[in-house]
Amino acid sequence: MATGLLSSQIAYNWRRNTSAILGSAIILACAIVVVFGPALVAQNPYDVMQLDLMDSYLPPAWMDGGNPKYWLGTDGQGRDVLAAVVYGTRISALIGLAATLMSCVIGTFLGLMAGYFGGWIDAVIMRVADIQLSFPSMLIALFLMSAFGNGIDKILISLTAVGWVVYARTVRGSTLGERNREYVQAARVAGLRTGPIIRRHILPNVLTPLIVVATVQVGTFILIEASLSFLGVGVPVTQPSLGLLIKNGFDVLFSGLWWTSLFPGLMIMAMVFGINLVGDFLRDELNPRLK
Repeated sequence: MATGLLSSQIAYNWRRNTSAILGSAIILACAIVVVFGPALVAQNPYDVMQLDLMDSYLPPAWMDGGNPKYWLGTDGQGRDVLAAVVYGTRISALIGLAATLMSCVIGTFLGLMAGYFGGWIDAVIMRVADIQLSFPSMLIALFLMSAFGNGIDKILISLTAVGWVVYARTVRGSTLGERNREYVQAARVAGLRTGPIIRRHILPNVLTPLIVVATVQVGTFILIEASLSFLGVGVPVTQPSLGLLIKNGFDVLFSGLWWTSLFPGLMIMAMVFGINLVGDFLRDELNPRLK
């Protein structure tokens, strides 16, 4: 009942919040690009059979020398910038979502263990977290990618290694407050084993702050992945994300070919902006101390 009332209140406040509506609209548009991307563009920018070097560095269609076939122009390989942005958005968004999910699962598990059992388990997990937090996330990810090499699977591992800490600390703090509540003690007295107690009674009550953390972290991971790809240690050139598209365009930016890096950069900015707007709204709604 309480959950239903909370959902109704959030929906009501969302309809009255312009920033939340704008952020949701941006996220919805990005989701459409991710799901239906290939159907929205005529060219597969990563199929060499569809590329023509004679079309390289064509300006956007509204400029002199532009081709109506390429609304946002082309890059040095004759790829349609619009198609490259669509495909790059799919890769960047999927990496951000997958890495966030992996970080959330691992961090939540470790946070539950640390908060519920305490003792040396708590000490070990939290000391590892403290050591990791003493270094910038970008530096850790850059080191891991330099060691592992390029690849989507490797960047997912690196981002997960960076992101689990915030979930572990958040869940641990919430679990410490829940483990001695009356309903947990009643479950112990009733003979319920540790696993079911954590899964049925504690986990549902520590999920609320995770929603906010996960929402914001998707945008953070998109930016970290773009930075790594820009530096040449992210996704491979055969599967370029938005960060690698920006890098390719940056090499010729000062030659007047601004469109090759501008439009991928605007797409990243739009995605992260929309995610942050929704994240701020959820933070305000789900944190009772901000009411």
